[in-house]
Amino acid sequence: MHELSIATAIVEQADEWARADGADHVRAVTVRVGELSGVVPDALDFAFEVARDGTALAGARLVVEQVTARAWCEPCAEEFAVGMPPFFWCPHCDRPSTELRSGRELEITAVD
Repeated sequence: MHELSIATAIVEQADEWARADGADHVRAVTVRVGELSGVVPDALDFAFEVARDGTALAGARLVVEQVTARAWCEPCAEEFAVGMPPFFWCPHCDRPSTELRSGRELEITAVD
């Protein structure tokens, strides 16, 4: 379960940011997780609960904002959801897309 190592990194980074701001505890950490990031949000939430123990995030909750995978079709200038499993074929003009616009995100967006 690689979500545990990701959760540990999130806790370490959020703890560092909180201490830099002079905070002794964190209430919540918000992360954006892309549909194609390879991270299972429920597994990340469980791993976060394990990783936060004994830190300034001990009572913190993890807020996961899921990001839909979207591709761009150059020929018809349309953006479309690729779905899961991903299908990079434009539903508007029936051509393949080579540009993924979103869906790989894995980032901390807020520490409260």
